[in-house]
Parts: sequence; C-alpha cells; structure tokens
Amino acid sequence: MDPVRNPYAPGAGQRPPELAGRSRELDAFDVVLERVARGRPERSLVLTGLRGVGKTVLLNTLRSAAIGRLWGTGKIEARPDQSLRRPVSGALHMAIRELAPHHRDPERVDEVLGVLKAFALRANDANARLRDRWTPGIDVPPARGRADSGDIEIDLVELFTDAASLATDVGTGIALFIDEMQDLSSTDVSALCAACHELSQLGAPLIVVGAGLPHLPAVLSAAKSYSERLFRYQRIDRLDRDAADLALGVPAEREGVDYDQEALDLLYEKSGGYPYFVQAYGKATWDHAPQSPITVDDVAVAAPEAESELAVGFFGSRFERATPAEREYMRAMAALSSDPGNDMDAAVPTSDIATSLGRKPASLSPARDALIKKGLIYSGERGTVAFTVPHFGRYLRTQPV
Repeated sequence: MDPVRNPYAPGAGQRPPELAGRSRELDAFDVVLERVARGRPERSLVLTGLRGVGKTVLLNTLRSAAIGRLWGTGKIEARPDQSLRRPVSGALHMAIRELAPHHRDPERVDEVLGVLKAFALRANDANARLRDRWTPGIDVPPARGRADSGDIEIDLVELFTDAASLATDVGTGIALFIDEMQDLSSTDVSALCAACHELSQLGAPLIVVGAGLPHLPAVLSAAKSYSERLFRYQRIDRLDRDAADLALGVPAEREGVDYDQEALDLLYEKSGGYPYFVQAYGKATWDHAPQSPITVDDVAVAAPEAESELAVGFFGSRFERATPAEREYMRAMAALSSDPGNDMDAAVPTSDIATSLGRKPASLSPARDALIKKGLIYSGERGTVAFTVPHFGRYLRTQPV
C-alpha cells in the first residue's frame, strides 16, 4: 500500500476525509441558519463531549456552513488565563469584515466598528505603559458611551446587539464559534449568557456556537440559571458501528482499496468508535497492509504501532502535564474504573478515590481541582469525576508506577 495515498488524518481539529455520523447535527444547524435568517427565534448551540470525538471538527464544519450562507463568522479558542474581551473583539471584527461588502451604507459599518473598537480597548490595563497597550487593527475612531463601560456583561450585550443589527441590514446573521468553552472564567460565562439572553429576546440574528467538555452545561448553569433554556445542547459521542465503517471504508474506496469484514470488526474493537482513534488505527493499518483487501491480520500487525503513537502523543503528553500528586490521583481513578461491572470510562466517586489512597477527601481537593482546570478530568455529577480523554484509564493501567 502506497503511504503517500494514505487517506486517513489523525490530527487535532483536522477534518477526516469522510465526516461520518454527524448528518443529524449538520442538518439541524442548517435549520437554525435558515430560521435566524428569516427572523424566527432560535437558541444558540452548545456541543459537548470527550476529547477525540470531533467537536472541533464539527465546529469548523458548522462555521463553513454559515459562511456558505453569507453569514459573518468568527472563531475563538477560550483559555483559562485570558479574558474574553480581546479574542471576541478579533472574532467579531472578522465577522463584520465578511458582512461589510454586502452592506449599502459604509458609514453604518464604521459606526459598529467604532463600538467594537471601544469594546476592544477596554481590554487594556489602565496602569500599563503606552507601548505595552494593545491596539486593535480597526481604522475608525472608538465610539463613546457604547460597549465601553468596563463591565464585560454590559459591554458584551451592547456589542452583540449592534453587531446583530448590522447583520439584519444585509438579511443574514452572525455566528460566533467558541472552542474549549469550559475554560472561560465565571465572569465571562455570565456575560456571554446575558448577551445571548438579550439577543434571544430581541430576535436578533446573532448566535453563539460553543464546544466543550461534558461538564460545560453545568458551568453555564452555575453562571446563569436560565442557561438551561438559553442554549440547545448536543452531546457529541463516539461513532456507531455503521458510521465508523463509513469513516474507514469510504476514503479507502476512493483509492480503490477494500476491507475484509473481520478487519473492520477488529478496528472498531480497537478504536471504540472514537473518531480520533478511528483515524489513528486506520492510518497505521493502511501503512502496514501489503495489498487490498485489508485483512484482520493487517490490523493486528498495525495496532501496536497505533497504540504506541497514541501513548506518546495523545495520552502521554497529557499525563506529563500532571504533578506527582495529580498522577497519583489519576492512577487511583484508573484502578477504580477497572472494577468488575464498571465501564472503564465511567465516573468514579471522589470518596472512593480518597479511600483507596488512604486520605481524607478534603486533602485531595487541590489535586482534583488542578486536574479539572488542566482539562484532564471533569465532574459531571456532584461527588464524582471522570476522564476527559477516552481510554485514558486503560492507558494508565498499562503504565508502570
């Protein structure tokens, strides 16, 4: 098999050659775009799931769909150490630039850009030296008295409202895409919810499409109680068997290559249907297979190489970010998740982890909180924790202490 023709793409946020199993989400978003464009009320959207299930890929695909409808779009990746103000400024600047050529009144566009610049400039520290201050690349003077109060909640509501009015003028909409949304600060989450709430009441054509880990709904709910009704939540899970077979089979078929049924059986067993793993095992199998059709023996020979690459790049890199105390905590989680009758990715009670380590639960809180902040574990239900990475527990159980 020619490795140059290998069609599989195991990369962070990299679109696979066949986006299988996501037609429901894509069709639903097309309805959202059409409804908003017609002035119909519609909620913003939140995608949740474990790492490796393709949230970022889906987010990018939804953005492409919005661009295809001539919407203004912008995308940011939230970081726990960064305020929302600066990245939102850049994303909305991009969205407005996409809408500007379709607007008949350049002065109206400049008015909104002035509001955006006023909002952006509030990101600067008042005590910072002049040369250290950030200046957004917006060639209009900043507006005064609009989106410049310094209160992120007030300013974001005013900015979104003005930006949405520009989209109304051209008969389309604006979509702001936020990846790793769970990493926003509580203040920024609250402001974002308030802005979306105001937009929904006005019927304004601006929506937020967020993606994050499974506990993102709880993060939003903690910020604003009405967030449960404010967003439409979609859980992105692993692929079912038919979709996984399509993800492997369709790209191979384009290259004139087939799979034996037994090979597909083993590939699904190894990957668990997680899209990133499907691509990783598919790529390694292709490189090891001597000819078509690809057989179960080819998969068996290639699997160790795929697992070795995952151990370094997908699992190991995350494990290395943890301190010794945090690693001890995760090893205890992994050991407990392997109990008979307990799925390896199931949530584990924090009280059981404390018991297994012979510690008081309160003494383990710093390690748990740090792991949550690093995005290695999450707390979906009170008193329990689970890994954000599929098969991470299985990986830890194979590693020497």
